[in-house]
Amino acid sequence: MSEKSPKLRAELDGIPTYKPGKPAASGGAVAYKLSSNENPYPPLPGVLETAVAAAGSFNRYPDMACTGLVAELAERFGVPVEHIATGTGSVGVAQSLIQSTAGPGDEVIYAWRSFEAYPIITQISGATSVRVPLTDGDVHDLDAMAEAITERTRLIFVCNPNNPTGTAVRRAELERFLDRVPSDVLVVLDEAYKEFVRDPEVPDGIELYRDRPNVAVLRTFSKAYGLAGLRVGFAVAHEPVAAALRKTAVPFGVSQLAQDAAVASLRAEDELLGRVGSLVCERTRVYEGLVAQGWTVPDTQANFVWMRLGERTADFAAACEKAGVVVRPFPGEGLRVTIGETEANDLFLHTAEAFFKEL
Repeated sequence: MSEKSPKLRAELDGIPTYKPGKPAASGGAVAYKLSSNENPYPPLPGVLETAVAAAGSFNRYPDMACTGLVAELAERFGVPVEHIATGTGSVGVAQSLIQSTAGPGDEVIYAWRSFEAYPIITQISGATSVRVPLTDGDVHDLDAMAEAITERTRLIFVCNPNNPTGTAVRRAELERFLDRVPSDVLVVLDEAYKEFVRDPEVPDGIELYRDRPNVAVLRTFSKAYGLAGLRVGFAVAHEPVAAALRKTAVPFGVSQLAQDAAVASLRAEDELLGRVGSLVCERTRVYEGLVAQGWTVPDTQANFVWMRLGERTADFAAACEKAGVVVRPFPGEGLRVTIGETEANDLFLHTAEAFFKEL
């Protein structure tokens, strides 16, 4: 019998592994998880009950077309139903976008550091990543990204606000960038944290997409809506792109629980806005607290803060864990810290203050 293993695609060699936020240790010192940008609140009123009711029929396949959810989204955002495609979180839709546009020999441009799934899903498709460094202020360098476009470029991600830095690009510079991108290159505005934006100069991507056929917008129910465990996201894009996303989506990928919970969440917008407002207030308190301690922290429009610590990153992450909060370190670069419960944020600020005094 042959000892050879099955032949696998060469593109998978050396593929980076997605690193989820470390969970809080059960029964240990770590009491709060600030590592995954999750919403600390429980499901919105009525959402849990809706999901439980849907669970009664999970012996059946879900509605593959997500008909009810798509109709709700189309009405909510004032777009045609044909312009909406759903998937397993916004990252699932992002992977379908690359599969629909790029393969071996093609290029995908994104800022770096940005969402760590971008290099993974790009390499899986066989395409080549083109990483454009952030500016010194940890913001997308859109001029450099425009200059990086070649005849091989097929897709560009603009994560706005950016994960993990929380920084956002504003309307004038984003529109100027979009005007420079060739019409046959797809620009994906990844707006997973849109609900947390308070800067009036940061545009709504859905308004930009309307008269730009090469712009698609990603949104998710994982963050502000608190449905991270149900995996449902969507894209708003012109019909050719949206149709391609439906072709490349995993059949029945979005469960009926997720679909029904997402619809119920959209209908509980008043409660949602209240919770997001509370998190934004906590974000301001944490940000101002860090600045008062002496830290240099970029302005954030997301539900987290970014601290560039370089070689001290691992030490600070360990200090936080010892204090009872787990954060998301990017070794050698910095820390991303989710805005969580008030008690968790207090623990983090206390740890940051003590650590800064030792620098």
